[in-house]
Amino acid sequence: QVQLAETGGGSAQAEGSLRLSCAVPISSGDNYCVGWFRQDGDNRRAVDATDVVAEIDSDGHTRYEKPFKGRFTISQDNAKHNVYLQMDFLKVEDSGLYLCGADFQQRASLGDCQYKQFGQGTQVTVSS
Repeated sequence: QVQLAETGGGSAQAEGSLRLSCAVPISSGDNYCVGWFRQDGDNRRAVDATDVVAEIDSDGHTRYEKPFKGRFTISQDNAKHNVYLQMDFLKVEDSGLYLCGADFQQRASLGDCQYKQFGQGTQVTVSS
């Protein structure tokens, strides 16, 4: 069982920034997709496609859901085995539980990724 761990959550003011980190066993030469997901509230439930925030694959391709495009940036550091989510211009509605997920199969595109392994999540609270 692969262990993923999210850190970096906390409280921020609207228009502020937070940076989330996902510790995930990725290395150069691996095939993978890693995604960030957001759930309302603080109780973790089964992750589904409506929770997607942003994704990145081993080739560096990225994809963002519309509400987050232009404000959030997903990036990776294979040497440190981390995927980051830089969250800028935060809004109150960005609050929630943020989880990272991974797919370690080779996929033709990000749209084909199937996330079955997730961390426990990190809470983000944005206040006005």
